[in-house]
Amino acid sequence: MNPAPLTGTPSIQRQLALLTLLGDDDPGVSEQIRAQLIAGGQGTLEWLENHRYHDEPGVRRRLRDIFGHFAAAQADSEFLTFTLAHGEHFDLEQAVWLFVRTRYPDAPIEAYRAQLDDWAGAIRPGLTTAASVEARLQCVNEQLFGKLGFKGNANTYYDPQNSYLNRVMDRRRGIPISLCLLYLFICRRLNLPVTGIGMPGHFLCRYQSPREEFYIDAFHEGRLLTKVDCLKRLKEFGSDFDEGALTPISTRRILQRVVANLHLIHKEARDRAETDRLQRYMIALAR
Repeated sequence: MNPAPLTGTPSIQRQLALLTLLGDDDPGVSEQIRAQLIAGGQGTLEWLENHRYHDEPGVRRRLRDIFGHFAAAQADSEFLTFTLAHGEHFDLEQAVWLFVRTRYPDAPIEAYRAQLDDWAGAIRPGLTTAASVEARLQCVNEQLFGKLGFKGNANTYYDPQNSYLNRVMDRRRGIPISLCLLYLFICRRLNLPVTGIGMPGHFLCRYQSPREEFYIDAFHEGRLLTKVDCLKRLKEFGSDFDEGALTPISTRRILQRVVANLHLIHKEARDRAETDRLQRYMIALAR
């Protein structure tokens, strides 16, 4: 049975009584009150703000959970609105951070963006003296994979944290597509012509200029590859030769691949709630 939502703003006495029950040691009681407060929607959220720093630790903890629920719901709505409002090409970094908030609603996104700015700023002076494309890309690699210690997480490849950029930045570990996102966002700040390549089985970046072309394997610390190297990889993955596999894909398809990877992980883990949540995003991105 769904709990009856609260209507209007309760009296102070009623608010205090509800919070006391929210902190009850009986999980059945506290969960029923939690469900009732959530069912109250925005109206409940407004008066709960007055009690965010409640004296009782147990109540504070359960209030954080409720605030997190509302924040995640808001992030879910914003992400779906964004994906449905855009076509094949959009600001990929904005979309990635909106996606991060669906799982980590309290993530300090502006702080992460500022961190990317700082990392790019540390690379920029070296680019002015780099004599070749390889030297420029090596400047990026030395900062990200040398000084900062980013690397592919081969040991726990299927950990969902590998797919959320905030956690990749925190832990300095990721999978091919998330490390390529990091690489792309750094290169965009440096005006380097780098794009995402959705090669089957292994996402790559590509530096493309009128005269030169390099494929970048961010999972293996920025290793530079030629087209021949990539074609060999395709054969290793059991894929036939296909020029289309080595051409840039749209920002929408990149984001779709991020979500699809996570959907598969949670589906195999039999996590129904996360699988259903990500399924909604896949449907929205598939249009």
